[in-house]
Amino acid sequence: MTVLSRIHGPEDLRALPAAELPALAAEIREFLVESVSRTGGHLGPNLGVVELTLALHRVFESPRDTIVFDTGHQSYVHKLLTGRHDFTGLRGKGGVSGYPSRRESPHDVVENSHASTALSWAYGIANGRVVAGERSRYTVAVIGDGALTGGMAWEALNNIAADKDLPLVVVVNDNERSYAPTRGGLADHLATLRTTRGYERFLEWGKTRLNRTPVVGGAMYEALHGVKKGLKDIVAPQGMFEDLGIKYLGPVDGHDEQAVEAALRRARAFGGPVLVHVLTQKGRGYEPAVNDAADQFHGIGVINPETGLPLEIAGRSWTDEFSDELVRIGAERRDVVAITAAMMMPVGLQPFADAYPRRTFDVGIAEQHATTMAAGLAYAGMHPIVAIYATFLNRAFDQLLMDCALHRAGVTFVLDRAGITGPDGASHHGMWDMSIAAMVPGLRLAAPRDSAQVPLALRAAVDIADGPSVIRFPKGATAPPIETFRRVGGVDVLAETTMEPVDVLFVSVGALAPAVLGAAEKVETGGHSVRVVDPVWSLPVSDDLVELARSAGRVVVVEDNGVANGVGTQIREALAAAGVDTPVRLHGIPKEFLDHASRAQLFEQIGLTADAIATATLADLAGTHR
Repeated sequence: MTVLSRIHGPEDLRALPAAELPALAAEIREFLVESVSRTGGHLGPNLGVVELTLALHRVFESPRDTIVFDTGHQSYVHKLLTGRHDFTGLRGKGGVSGYPSRRESPHDVVENSHASTALSWAYGIANGRVVAGERSRYTVAVIGDGALTGGMAWEALNNIAADKDLPLVVVVNDNERSYAPTRGGLADHLATLRTTRGYERFLEWGKTRLNRTPVVGGAMYEALHGVKKGLKDIVAPQGMFEDLGIKYLGPVDGHDEQAVEAALRRARAFGGPVLVHVLTQKGRGYEPAVNDAADQFHGIGVINPETGLPLEIAGRSWTDEFSDELVRIGAERRDVVAITAAMMMPVGLQPFADAYPRRTFDVGIAEQHATTMAAGLAYAGMHPIVAIYATFLNRAFDQLLMDCALHRAGVTFVLDRAGITGPDGASHHGMWDMSIAAMVPGLRLAAPRDSAQVPLALRAAVDIADGPSVIRFPKGATAPPIETFRRVGGVDVLAETTMEPVDVLFVSVGALAPAVLGAAEKVETGGHSVRVVDPVWSLPVSDDLVELARSAGRVVVVEDNGVANGVGTQIREALAAAGVDTPVRLHGIPKEFLDHASRAQLFEQIGLTADAIATATLADLAGTHR
């Protein structure tokens, strides 16, 4: 029987002799490589936190004590130690989530996988326990050095430092990376802490001498403590945290389970907020991940576990199309600059950064700062490209509205992973961006339907200087180019019958064009005339689209966005304002949080397939004819 098979919960782990922990750590790493290579998932981060997670569950009594993981993709080891050993369906429909999930276990607390939130959660939980008279229950926040660059984390630290007796432990998991190497002043400070461990070694030397020669050693040790402040300033500059009022312990070797456990026990016994600085190695124990300079093992698809190479080579992605065109534009226009929030490689900015390093800014996990900084760059005569995931635009809405739009700043937001993203679940679906954008005065939004449209949209966007623009596209391989049948003003007609007026005007927003064309074909086969159009620029709604709708029997809008306040809603309102009474049917993502599953499964579930759209349209037409 393996050691891991005997661990059904944290109580089993706490009862395990310390001598068996190295074997358990090795088994966990082997399990992760074998399992995640078959399903895909976040491999590198979890290989790096094995010993740390073991120590957390041996020192603290989850769920009585609460452990909050910031950016919960590092929770796979936690899941194993809390009894979830079946990873065969990891991130798949009905399987284990890739993030903490309250439905799965009472040991899971925060399901939101957006970074820099754990400290605020933990501060609230810890204070709630104190108010309820449960001061003996501890709260632990595990936050990466990358997530610590987020402004919200520092807002929380400001409050944590003020509660001197709060039973709260902050564990900084410092692996020098989030998606990529952590950058900025905080990263430099942590690097200094990482490399100046002389103070602790000096005290350990003093303790050794004290044990050997009590009299001389005792005097010497008093002298050591007499110069403690000076030594700290020289060789252990943890003052940034301690000056805030937060006790600092570390740095600790995150792969020495006993050392981490000892530090956590000291933190628990302190009686107030403590920050434990733990050094880990992302990808530990798996050579392809350890040597992964491009951080491709942060999140992987299905791979060969022996080589680390993907089993399926995907075609060109939407991100590739954006990335290549941005480099070409950069060569032509010196005013074009790029900004991202700790996602240089995932959003395709690395080639631009390589070519134009002085015109590329990675601000850390700080979307709000990135957006307002972009407004400042625009004021200074630049045209900034802010490249982030669609789901993260939510975090910068105020800055988009008040700093960019109000000031008519020419800033382009390029939103990767828009729409249904699949296995990463509710917090990663990019299903709110068009609804958010629709509320912003003066904003223009394009949702390219295929690979050929991405460069065209980007070039048009960088020419917009009097307000924000948005380009959004999904994850994965691009759709093949779809030819334009004809153009009506700024609207592309993708297909139509010759009959006028048409029974149905299909408005296809973005990458769902193949499904919409399939639905239109089925409706035409059912005896109805159809026209399929791509508005190209979906926001604001164009007069050309309004006129096309005026001559149609009904309008069907299909979008990979929340149906509430999305493009379809804007079209309906534009028609009403123009006195057009054509009925409008909306197809989009329902107003609910969607669980993890494949993109195809989720499209089937919510009815964004050619068959489902056609069936609904034919039913509407049948009702009209009765």
